[in-house]
Amino acid sequence: MRRAARSTGRRLLPGALLVLACAGCDGGRRDATTLRFWAMGREGEMVQELVRGFEAEHPGILVDVQQIPWTAAHEKLLTAFVGRATPDLAQLGNTWVAEFAALRALEPLDGRVAASATVDPADHFAGIWDTNVIDGVLYGIPWYVDTRVLFYRSDLLAAAGYPEPPVTWNSWRAAMTALSRGGADPRYGTLLPVNEWAQPVILGLQAGSPLLAEHETAGAFAQPEFHRAFTFYVDLFRDGLAPPVSNNEVANLYQEFGRGTFAMYITGPWNIGEFRRRLPPELQGSWRTAPLPAPDDRAAADPGAPGVSLAGGSSLVVFGTSEHRDAAWQLVEYLARPAQQQRFFEMTGNLPAHRAAWDNPALGGDPYAAAFRRQLEYVVATPKIPEWEQIANQVWVRGEQAIRGASTVDRALADLDADVARILAKRRWLLARQQEQTP
Repeated sequence: MRRAARSTGRRLLPGALLVLACAGCDGGRRDATTLRFWAMGREGEMVQELVRGFEAEHPGILVDVQQIPWTAAHEKLLTAFVGRATPDLAQLGNTWVAEFAALRALEPLDGRVAASATVDPADHFAGIWDTNVIDGVLYGIPWYVDTRVLFYRSDLLAAAGYPEPPVTWNSWRAAMTALSRGGADPRYGTLLPVNEWAQPVILGLQAGSPLLAEHETAGAFAQPEFHRAFTFYVDLFRDGLAPPVSNNEVANLYQEFGRGTFAMYITGPWNIGEFRRRLPPELQGSWRTAPLPAPDDRAAADPGAPGVSLAGGSSLVVFGTSEHRDAAWQLVEYLARPAQQQRFFEMTGNLPAHRAAWDNPALGGDPYAAAFRRQLEYVVATPKIPEWEQIANQVWVRGEQAIRGASTVDRALADLDADVARILAKRRWLLARQQEQTP
């Protein structure tokens, strides 16, 4: 019995050492810094693969990624802020940055960028970078970018006498006129869903409208610049060049595009993959993308430049209450590397924020992505105030009223400015209080 016991002891000794060694390893991981990273939608799922490489480079840091649906993200972030339970870093839609900066929830990043060998403002698209600068302070780093371009049926435009896509408003309207027809099987030049604000806002920006006035405390929609763009927009529907329908009135967008019900459509990069998957094989050589047309006077002043489009996408932010801001910034830098941006594009299809990442042949050589690369040099941020999304929704509401004949252009824009005045009442009050308190 003693011999058996001694023998058993010898056999257990290596295992015991292994257990002790593993316990030591576990203790090391328990001592690691854990970063809480909130990411939205599919990006939250895909980024978990990228952070494994970061953890390998930084063995003292663990990353806990929480995937949040886009539909719940805004409310969850606000609730976390109120409850002092914000993560260390998060993905924010770049139109949200102003709101969380106003709440003083975000860490300013100017000093970190100045000291960074990875994040170079000059390697980013200027209009996208600007969405993260609020009152002269940088609060976010672009993670992926988004904008709108023209998707079009090249075969239908060529048959109508337009072998090249339109580059000015007048040529765009002329092409729509040549493409449109009535009758039992109507066709339209362009689809512009009446329940979307992006298209009239883009046209307003192209015409030089500031959208807001008086230090962003009032609307500028009735002013000449936006009035001109809005009139152009509404007339497309009144003249039968665009169908007066909302998104939910189009049964199958891709099927109708394939049928030729409309030949042009302003949309974003997510639809490159959708058009490739959903259009039939015989039409895969018959659609293209192009930068947006510009107002004729602006095209004449800057030949070759497209009309501006929206500066969209998502950014990475560090929360000011985080106890691990240095480690969070290291993760931001890692995800901002061109190599990681290329991988993220391959995983998600999201367009990279770094110009250098576009050298990837899978992206740089894609004929459909080329229009986005060009357009991204000509993008403009919408007003960087927390109330912008409320205002944007009113743009399409008043636009639809004018399109459907329930209002005139002048009345719709006057009503829109009144809507904006109501939405920004608190902002005006706060600004007045600040001015009173300033010696």
